[in-house]
Parts: sequence; C-alpha cells; structure tokens
Amino acid sequence: MDSTSSLRTVDVCMTKLRDKFSGCDDFSIVTVHGLGYKAVLK
Repeated sequence: MDSTSSLRTVDVCMTKLRDKFSGCDDFSIVTVHGLGYKAVLK
C-alpha cells in the first residue's frame, strides 16, 4: 500500500501533544518501547 506520510508522523504528533499538555500536572504521556504510548496519571 502506498502512503505519502512519513515514518515520523506519529512521533511529531506525540511531541505536539506533549507540548500542549506540558502545563498539566495530572498526567503525562510516556513511551512504551515496542508497544506505543500511554497516559500515566500522577
């Protein structure tokens, strides 16, 4: 299947989400190597 999106598309989106929620002290977005991402309550 052909795609025009980059392999780094998800990384860019996650970086933008982390930046938007950087001031929020209730949770953080962490990387789970080999699986993806998850939100962790603090």
